[in-house]
Amino acid sequence: MVRVVVASDKFKGSLTSAEVAAAVGAGVRRVHPDATVVAVPVADGGDGTLAAAVAAGYQLIPLTASGPTGEPVATAYARLGDTAVVELADVSGLVRLPEARLAPMTATSYGTGELIAAAVDAGCTRVILGIGGSASTDGGRGLVEALAGTRPTRLSHPPAAERPALEAPTAPPPTADAPAAERLAGCEGLDLGSLRRGLRGVQVVVACDVDNPLTGPRGAAAVYGPQKGATPEQVVELDARLSEWADLVAVATGRDLRDVPGAGAAGGVGFAAVALLGAELRPGIELVLEMVGFEEQLAGADLVITGEGALDEQTLHGKAVAGVAATAAGIPVVAVCGVNQLQHHQLQQAGVQAAYALTDLEPDVQRCIADPKPLLEQLGERIAVEHLTMTRRERGIA
Repeated sequence: MVRVVVASDKFKGSLTSAEVAAAVGAGVRRVHPDATVVAVPVADGGDGTLAAAVAAGYQLIPLTASGPTGEPVATAYARLGDTAVVELADVSGLVRLPEARLAPMTATSYGTGELIAAAVDAGCTRVILGIGGSASTDGGRGLVEALAGTRPTRLSHPPAAERPALEAPTAPPPTADAPAAERLAGCEGLDLGSLRRGLRGVQVVVACDVDNPLTGPRGAAAVYGPQKGATPEQVVELDARLSEWADLVAVATGRDLRDVPGAGAAGGVGFAAVALLGAELRPGIELVLEMVGFEEQLAGADLVITGEGALDEQTLHGKAVAGVAATAAGIPVVAVCGVNQLQHHQLQQAGVQAAYALTDLEPDVQRCIADPKPLLEQLGERIAVEHLTMTRRERGIA
């Protein structure tokens, strides 16, 4: 009997990780009905991280929190023991913008802070925070305000005895009239007392796959602002706001961390996490694979099938496929995808033996997006014939 582990990321806009695994697994079983197919949904720290946690046994804790425009959204965090998983994309992400209207100057990360605060208030002492897919460029200011339960207005370091314990945020969320991003400019200071007391004993680990600083030509505004709808003039304004925010934090903490690699992630949430939450930044796929116990699932595996919607240059730099292949070293790895833009030698360098694309079967990309499951099942059959049948023959199994 052969054992196959399917550890694919989502096919964005088409299939979830679990749906990809189910379709590929169905194809494999048509060729080898006795095959054991283990689905391990994965993500790189962006959207899909929450689903991967739930598939790994975490309990989903539904909540209502502030979306990127301040309007309430139905969201959740996941919990297992004293560990919580928070997915920024699910509460403060581009997908949460009303009617997909971009809001480059007003979107906030406040809701993400609300989720973290709720998890801490419920007794979690470790928070895994996936920060891909952000809608905002607020430097993480909204997140910090929600965690502190107040809107910072001054610089001070109150004595430990005077620092109140962090409770669920009571301050009203930012609105379009007074967004967190706009308050980066002209704010006199920052009170860190309740924030530090509330997070005492809490470890925050951030899934981060970029090395951009907070400000400057490679900063959050310059690189990612246009993707969130910012005009060239707005990029300049956002970068200035982020610089002022970094100045405030530097005075309050005695450390200037705006140039730390990853500070510019998620519109500057990476900066706030490191500078004010004492967070550790780790590669997203590495953190998710650890979270879902991927290495344990590899025991006795004959083949690993990974995948994502598109295989391209980004795949080679910390995305799910490359991370899965690196972790599965010594076990044959193949990939499924919607479109493959990589050459064979690039795949091999990443530890992937072969790639199977939906467009190999159906050249029309829109059809692939609209109805991918039958195509993935066919790819699963092909993989089983070309990789598993040979494995069985090499073992002398009929």
